[in-house]
Amino acid sequence: MRKANLYYGDFHALKSIDIEIPAQKVTAFIGPSGCGKTTLLKCFNRMNDLVPECKLTGEFLIGGEDIYKSKDVTGLRKRVGMVFQKPNPFPMSIYDNVAYGPRVFGIKKRAQLDEIIERSLRQAAMWEELKDRLNRSALGLSGGQQQRLCIARALATQPGVLLMDEPTSALDPGSTAKIEELMSELKKVTTVVIVTHNMQQAARISDNTGFFLLGELVEYGQTEQIFSAPAKEETQRYISGRFG
Repeated sequence: MRKANLYYGDFHALKSIDIEIPAQKVTAFIGPSGCGKTTLLKCFNRMNDLVPECKLTGEFLIGGEDIYKSKDVTGLRKRVGMVFQKPNPFPMSIYDNVAYGPRVFGIKKRAQLDEIIERSLRQAAMWEELKDRLNRSALGLSGGQQQRLCIARALATQPGVLLMDEPTSALDPGSTAKIEELMSELKKVTTVVIVTHNMQQAARISDNTGFFLLGELVEYGQTEQIFSAPAKEETQRYISGRFG
């Protein structure tokens, strides 16, 4: 991402962002509410296309391709999955939730779908607990299970990038721990970018961290360095709780 700017009408929401996300790592975005973290996250799969009067400038590159010059938005969202703050399973079976994406992209054969379901649920560390109830409604799962199912659903199209917008903020500590453990495993197969208000979470699970403030990327680097010896005073104040 090079010199990326985003405007909502006259409001300058992202200001000349330069950031390179490393492949098969966990990158965390931290900062106070309204600082641009989620806005930036949504740029990676063009969800901001859905916002009226949204205008972007700069380069948004994935694998060397400027995603805003491509007309294949559906293909982009196959390659860049997203998990939201609140679990949002579809009102259908566990099986059909995970099969939804592959079916949209043309996979119809039952044997092939069966393989995808098992692979995705295994990647989300859910296969053993769900394999005997795949035909039950996803709405009957607990909140933590629903969120892991949403992760499995996102993984079903084998995305190269997985975006996670505060995926544990609505969950209890036990479910949060499971998803944090899962993220550490997921970076073996995909690139993970997470927005979190929980600085301890960012410190625990991410390889790199970016600190945002008022639409600007104040500091970006290896997580250990950001939390132990930040270069900018604003970063130091935020992570030490003296912000504001």
